Amino acid sequence: MATSTRVAVVGAGPAGLAVANILSRKGIDCVLLEEQSRGYIEQRPRAGFIEEWAVRGLEQHGLADRLLGSAPRHGGFEFRFEGARHPFDYAELTGQHHFVYPQQLLVTDLVAQYVDGGGEVAFGVQDVTLHGIESERPAVEYRDGAGERRLECDFVAGCDGAQGVTRTYVGGRVLRHDYGIGWLALLAEAPPSADGVVFGIHPRGFAAHMARTPTVTRFYLQCPPGDDEDNWPHERVWAELHERLGVPGGAIAEGPLIEKRVLDMHNYVTEPMARGRLFLAGESAHLVAPIAAKGLNLALHDAFHLTDAIEAHYSGDDGPLARYTETCLARVWQYQEFSQWLSDIFHSSTTDPPPDPFRARLAQARLRRLLGSRAAAAAFAEIYLGKAADF
Repeated sequence: MATSTRVAVVGAGPAGLAVANILSRKGIDCVLLEEQSRGYIEQRPRAGFIEEWAVRGLEQHGLADRLLGSAPRHGGFEFRFEGARHPFDYAELTGQHHFVYPQQLLVTDLVAQYVDGGGEVAFGVQDVTLHGIESERPAVEYRDGAGERRLECDFVAGCDGAQGVTRTYVGGRVLRHDYGIGWLALLAEAPPSADGVVFGIHPRGFAAHMARTPTVTRFYLQCPPGDDEDNWPHERVWAELHERLGVPGGAIAEGPLIEKRVLDMHNYVTEPMARGRLFLAGESAHLVAPIAAKGLNLALHDAFHLTDAIEAHYSGDDGPLARYTETCLARVWQYQEFSQWLSDIFHSSTTDPPPDPFRARLAQARLRRLLGSRAAAAAFAEIYLGKAADF
């Protein structure tokens, strides 16, 4: 069975949902295709920190009402090392904040707004293939509960993530970096132990605390890459969190662990992010390890630029589409560099003795400069918030 639309959006993560919603509000027909069920994507815990420029972009398109009405705002974090607390007030330096809004809540909002607005979506699709992406009329073929389908379109937005199929059609090159470390990602039914984010730099390894809701807290523990979650029973997890994050006046509240998984820290960037009428957005095109909480923000950045470029096409201007890769990658590479820089601070001196004493001393020098120089702190805060409009 064949149908047609202007834009086929493959993948209902933050990038795909933002693209579908914004296109629909611009009056550009689209169809959203998603491999998983609606219930699955609305419950999957992922990122939770959204930079202010990204929130304002959602607000501009009428997609941020619930977020703005309920999301806590964070304007600072603290480093903990050598038994002491070192607060860092980035709101005072930039005038901006992070909004703490778990990704599954944003996904739930965007699905509801798209569906309630009459948007067409198919969940549970399988065997997605693309055809004719270098022609003026590409097509997406897939299978759903009703059988084989063919969706003809003007453009394909590939937003189906790192494990999706659309990125395999672009070609080009994929640039990768492996940090050689793992993070044990944890969700605990425990109240936050601090108002915001805590970064623990400790000889036993890096650790982090990130408030999510009044009753749920995200934690991370550095571990060997490829480690097994079963190596981290409840008692060991909390012992390490207390050791790596505990300082006078900074006790850690415990609670049942409701998620536990090992993340191997690595990055990649696909160049270019487009081929013919196929344009990638979000983790289909690039992955930034959660070291600096940039992935969700980059997905929204891509979505804003892609929808603007498609709108410009229908107004007779193909320049933004031609520049799409260049436009998006300017911020992607800045965020990749920042993630690497921050990783060096977090991880270079977290074993005793450090594997590379020279790099450990460099990381310590960076941290002293960051905490001792207002100019260095302001430069750090600007990219930590993604404040610069154009990198």
